[in-house]
Amino acid sequence: MKFKAMKFNPLSLPLAARRSFRLAIIVSLALALGYGMGLGLPFLPPLLAVILTATPSPPPGPKKLLVLVVAVIVSLSVGILLGPLLQSAPIPALLIIFCGLFFSSRLAIAGGKAGPATLLAFGFTVIPAASSVSQALASALIGALVIGVIVAVVCQWLVYPLFPEDPVAPATPVPVSVEQADWQSLRATLIVIPAFLLTLTNPSAYLPLTVKSILLGREASNVRLRDANREMVVSTLLGGACAILLWSCLSLAVELWFFTLWMLLFCLVLASGAYGILRFQRGPLSGAGPSFWVATMTTLVLLLGGAVQDSANGKDVYQAFAVRISLFLAVALYAGFAMNALERWRTRRQLKADALTPRNV
Repeated sequence: MKFKAMKFNPLSLPLAARRSFRLAIIVSLALALGYGMGLGLPFLPPLLAVILTATPSPPPGPKKLLVLVVAVIVSLSVGILLGPLLQSAPIPALLIIFCGLFFSSRLAIAGGKAGPATLLAFGFTVIPAASSVSQALASALIGALVIGVIVAVVCQWLVYPLFPEDPVAPATPVPVSVEQADWQSLRATLIVIPAFLLTLTNPSAYLPLTVKSILLGREASNVRLRDANREMVVSTLLGGACAILLWSCLSLAVELWFFTLWMLLFCLVLASGAYGILRFQRGPLSGAGPSFWVATMTTLVLLLGGAVQDSANGKDVYQAFAVRISLFLAVALYAGFAMNALERWRTRRQLKADALTPRNV
């Protein structure tokens, strides 16, 4: 008898399944490399892997990666200059940061460059906050972010051939009007600013809060107004619940490979929701869109990264987790409140302008 070797054909899987496996494996592989290489902030590679991989597309080639790394270094280095300026001339520095956040949001919403735009937002918020404490801390953070980007893209190179996109022309993105893009960019910027101001009071404690607020600003541009409060708060709560459950499972065996496999499992479930495989007809998760599941995944990675660091530093993990999730929920509630308040103000302003506009009889 002759046996024929079975060949794995990635295109035999449905597209949504390929995307789910790809995202989950890339994130878990980036986590394994981040912690295995002993990086200073090992949760950054998996976090950046989520940001750079969530939107389905082929990974950048070596030349594009080099351009991306150079752009990241330049954009993040701006933050080092803003740190001392925040201390000597806070008002001009805050105006520059406000404009930088607006531009980064505009790049994500109108330009469709969510990954580079998020890294640019880090350069205008996270790096200046760290630089206001120590230039060495800011430089180390820039190095960690650059290494995180490289690790995330290398993981994409390794995994994408196994689970590629369909060989068809990419869909043309729906254009966003200039007025709508400017309004959403302003709204996202106003969501980030309060968290950033709080971070300046204690950068070492509140840096994850600024990162969460930036991701919430991105999420706010993708959700409907009436679902904003529910989606942003529930995604934060679900991310916290997943972090607690994964941490409890990790206590069974504190090993890197065990951590990686648990992350793979959790990310696979969340990615299935993001790409439409997992759907809920009733309850708070009904109608949840891709941004909801991606936000849940980023919250999971942020909270787990903080828990691992707290454990390594001998802190009370659960107490620190309670404080961190409370801050995340506070900024999520504020984001939903700000969206509703700004939209009501915009509607009233438009109604007044329409009432004052003369009509031709």
